[in-house]
Amino acid sequence: MPRTYESPGALILRNWQRLQSVPAGSWIFSRLVGRMVPYTGALGSNVRELRPGYARVELKDRRGIRNHLNSIHAVALVNLGEFTSGLAVLTGLPPTVQGIVTGLQVEYAKKARGKLVAECGADIPVVQGEMDHVVRAEILDAVGDIVAKIAVTWHLRPYPNREQR
Repeated sequence: MPRTYESPGALILRNWQRLQSVPAGSWIFSRLVGRMVPYTGALGSNVRELRPGYARVELKDRRGIRNHLNSIHAVALVNLGEFTSGLAVLTGLPPTVQGIVTGLQVEYAKKARGKLVAECGADIPVVQGEMDHVVRAEILDAVGDIVAKIAVTWHLRPYPNREQR
């Protein structure tokens, strides 16, 4: 009998769904993901909505992510955008496809201060061979202004010899 696999995105989504009925479930989920991805976990962001192809993540302004201009550091914004795109993309991929980030482009629109919200709605392509797929995330401030736009290039390819569940 062929071996079957659960994709990383399916595991993430299953844990998200399981924790939604628990008090502070979003916070717990965000901390667990932060342990899985320590660099991103250092941001202290909180996942607020997650479904295949869509993620919304909040980031509270705090001293540890600020720059010398008293705004949120540019690299923290890129990290937030890449993380949000990763949640959207990975939860949408079947277990027969793997993805890795191969490029990031960012456009900074204004200084980022206060609570931010990153959103990514990703169309998930049918992957029959190796391909690059660009996904965009936007980061908005508390008044709804865009502070940054991030374009994330995901290199997608079928896993060799994987059966879909």
